[in-house]
Amino acid sequence: MKPLLILSHGLHSSPDATKVSALAAVAEPLGFSSVRPDYRDLDASGDVRRIDERIARLVAQVPKGAPVILAGSSMGAFISGFASLEVHCVGLFLMALPVAIPGFARRFEAARVPTAFVHGWDDELCPVDEAIAFARERKGMITLVDDDHRLSNHVDFVASQFRQFLQDL
Repeated sequence: MKPLLILSHGLHSSPDATKVSALAAVAEPLGFSSVRPDYRDLDASGDVRRIDERIARLVAQVPKGAPVILAGSSMGAFISGFASLEVHCVGLFLMALPVAIPGFARRFEAARVPTAFVHGWDDELCPVDEAIAFARERKGMITLVDDDHRLSNHVDFVASQFRQFLQDL
C-alpha cells in the first residue's frame, strides 16, 4: 500500500490552490491518494497561535499508524514539518518554507526523513538563505528557481519535481 499524501495549502489560500492541486494531479496517476485539509477558518483570524490548531488538523487526517508523505507550501510546509514529528511520515516535500514565523515561539523542525525543498531565489516572505541553511543541515535536496514566494511561474516544474520525489521514494 502506498503512503497517503497530505497536501497543505499556504496561509490565505485554499485546498484548491494551484500548487497543491498540481501536486495531486501528478500523484494520482502514480497510484497515490491524497487529502487536502482546509485551514481557511483558522487562517482567517491571522493569529499565529492557531498554527498549533493547523498542525492538529493535519495530524487528524492521518489514519492511525499509516505511512504518509506530507507536502505543503509556505505555512503548509511549516506545519507539515511539525506534523511529521507526530505521525509515521516517510517523506516531506516543502515549497517556499519559512523556518520561523514572527510571533510563533518555535522555529521550524521536521522528522529526519527524505526531504525535498523548492524555493524561489526572490522569495520576499521567506528568505532563501534560511531555507538553504535548513536544507544544508538536513542534507535534503533543494531546488532554487527564479521566482518569488508564490512560485507561480514554476507550478508545472514544481509538480514534475514532486513526481520525481514520489518515484524516488
